[in-house]
Amino acid sequence: MTMDELQIALARLDARLQTLERRVQVLEGDTPRARSALAGIQVASAQASAELTLPLASGVFPVVGKSMLGIAGAYLLRAVAESGSFPKLAVVALALGYAAAWMVWASRVPVGADFAGTAYAATSALILAPMLVELALRFQVLSAGATAGLLAAFVVGAVALAWRRKLTPLVWVAEGAAVLTSFGLLVASHDLVPYIATLLVAALASELAAGAGRWLGLRFLVAPVADAALLILVYINSLPESSRPGYTPVSIASLLALPSLMFAVYGAGILWRTVGQRCRASVLEIVQSAVLFVLAARAWLWFAPAAGPTVVGICCWLFAVACYAAAFVSFDRIDEQRNYHLYATWGVALVLAGCFLMMPPLLAALLLSVAAVIATVIGVRVARLTPEFHGLVYLTAAAYASGLLRYAAQALAGTFPTAPGWMVWVVAVAALACFAIGGRFPGEFWNERLLRLLAAVLATSAVATFLVSCLVWLATIGMTLGAAHVAVIRTLITCGLALGLAAAGSRWRRIELAWTAYGMLAVVGAKLLFEDLPHGHSGAIAISIFLYAVTLILVPRVARMGRTQGPA
Repeated sequence: MTMDELQIALARLDARLQTLERRVQVLEGDTPRARSALAGIQVASAQASAELTLPLASGVFPVVGKSMLGIAGAYLLRAVAESGSFPKLAVVALALGYAAAWMVWASRVPVGADFAGTAYAATSALILAPMLVELALRFQVLSAGATAGLLAAFVVGAVALAWRRKLTPLVWVAEGAAVLTSFGLLVASHDLVPYIATLLVAALASELAAGAGRWLGLRFLVAPVADAALLILVYINSLPESSRPGYTPVSIASLLALPSLMFAVYGAGILWRTVGQRCRASVLEIVQSAVLFVLAARAWLWFAPAAGPTVVGICCWLFAVACYAAAFVSFDRIDEQRNYHLYATWGVALVLAGCFLMMPPLLAALLLSVAAVIATVIGVRVARLTPEFHGLVYLTAAAYASGLLRYAAQALAGTFPTAPGWMVWVVAVAALACFAIGGRFPGEFWNERLLRLLAAVLATSAVATFLVSCLVWLATIGMTLGAAHVAVIRTLITCGLALGLAAAGSRWRRIELAWTAYGMLAVVGAKLLFEDLPHGHSGAIAISIFLYAVTLILVPRVARMGRTQGPA
């Protein structure tokens, strides 16, 4: 008899002696209270006996011992395979069945025996993963496709066994082992496609489980590994063929299909959870969707340069329609603001991406100008700031595509440019229209004021550009203009606009107009300091400084007039 068995026997003997003493004390008086106490003693005795036998029947050490026996059996199979006594494929089949048996055993543990289930699942993974690594890399008995297929089957089998009873340890161990083994073999074997396919199966399993409300944290394990594998695939195959020796060639179809399918899996999962189940989008879902879309788009643009821009652009527009529909139709409650802003932001980004991918700059500028006006009108009609902000984004993109931003910068500072194209003035008119329409949206919150301020800045820049261009053109009719004359014209126009903005802001209680006026004064001051003084003529500098000084005096007074005249 060992010391542990002796200690357990002594503990049992002591418990029984204490029970007998209590029974004798209770039996001295045969009353209902005594019988109740006797029943309590019997229950306590049974519990004490169960507690004493628990470590031997289902404790930690027996479970660990069984797992070690399983590992020993795996090494025995390996020794048989190395001896050459049996065909290697037969031993491989036997080992696969052995690992599957441990996985089935892990799924049949009693309820609450999480440690045992985890240990048996880990035993199955420790049998399967090293065996597949050796068979694929060292012995080269299994091809990359067969190895990846077995890992995928391991994941699917584990999810199927754990689904009914929601066995979390089983799924975590199986998916973790399959994902990490696939990524390791991907890096070591330089054969990318089969193991990325296994990761795709694991991602699909995790998203299906998340859609059913099970094992949500599993995606944090699968998603980063899948992203890293796709990044390796796209980057390696974008290099010249001479720069990637040893890598298995990948077909164009695989290069396009794998990132697209991975994006489809996660996109469908996010759509189902946010729109179908009304769940709040998590940070992982937001980041994962953006990363996979960029990888899929990059793959199409790199590996299908002829059709890639058209395909990606059409997909962008289709996804943009879906995102806007989800934002403005599905998410209209206070507790769904994250989903609302998320889908709306995706919508505006996808519209811009589609325009710049599929259209020439002038046509994109025209379409975006129209979209800006429509978005601003919709925002005013439904009393929402988000469409108006989107209109401002579209307008800024149109100003960039048409050359308005570049022309405005050159017209207001530096060497005066040549006459712009007609699209510049179309976008300028759209900027004025958006400012006029959006100004009908009252409000004193910071985001409302910020919207009106940005719209006022863009519209004022367009007006200043137009006025400077017209005045320079008129002046060239009767005289030859030099840089000094253009500098004075710029100062005159900007100072006049600053006074006009201050007066309009004071008259209509539009504080953003007053802020824009002060911003223009800052621009004029910078122009005088960095352009006129170093390079200008003395007479022109004197006139510009005079105009600027008068404007500095008048703008604050004009801006305060509305405050002293009472409410409008």
